[in-house]
Amino acid sequence: MKSLGLLTVAAVLAASAGSVMADTSVVHDGYAFDQNQLIPTGARLEVGTTGYGGALLWTANPYVGLALGYNGGDISWSDDLSVDGVKYDMDMDNKLGYLNAEIRPWGASANPWAQGLYVAAGVGYVDTEYGLKSTAKSGEIKIDGKETSFDRLNGTVSYDNDIAPYLGFGFAPKLNKNWGVFGEVGAYYTGNPTAKLTAVGGTAADRELLEDHQRNIEQDDKYEWLPVGKVGVSYHW
Repeated sequence: MKSLGLLTVAAVLAASAGSVMADTSVVHDGYAFDQNQLIPTGARLEVGTTGYGGALLWTANPYVGLALGYNGGDISWSDDLSVDGVKYDMDMDNKLGYLNAEIRPWGASANPWAQGLYVAAGVGYVDTEYGLKSTAKSGEIKIDGKETSFDRLNGTVSYDNDIAPYLGFGFAPKLNKNWGVFGEVGAYYTGNPTAKLTAVGGTAADRELLEDHQRNIEQDDKYEWLPVGKVGVSYHW
């Protein structure tokens, strides 16, 4: 059902963009094409917090475009996530498909830098899992400032098969007629993830503290948002 919902939203966005496209099947200066046959006007490669991948680009007019893309792959970070004072090494397994409308308020400006500014709004299909690991290294693992006798904490935080709305801001200037670069920051509203934490060592009191720690991840509002930051290069034909 979630896949069907994503396809429905994608169709609506595509139809909305198509309504402002030209009636002829001519690609001219990177714009306009047959309203019944969406032909990409560019493509890009990207890498960032949601993995690496790419997107096909459509340009309806100087102000409106579409990006249909996918990010995936494994990315590892050391001491990247801190929850209740516990620092975790994080191994990200990303699977993210997205469809965004890109609105350029100054798309017809003579200034190429102003042309490159845009607001991205759309939806993503998020199936991402974070593997977490924290070790005692030197001293104790502290949860919310309280010392424990845990030797190691392991776990996963999952955003499973979620259709999530997205809002972002980007800058995508063209370097010449064909080549460009871009950077974008934003966030998906995913709702809280599912968390599963296990421990090595510890007392009964420590394990009660661990249960509270897990509930914080699943209930804290700040984990309802999946942040996005990415950069890349684009080619336009």
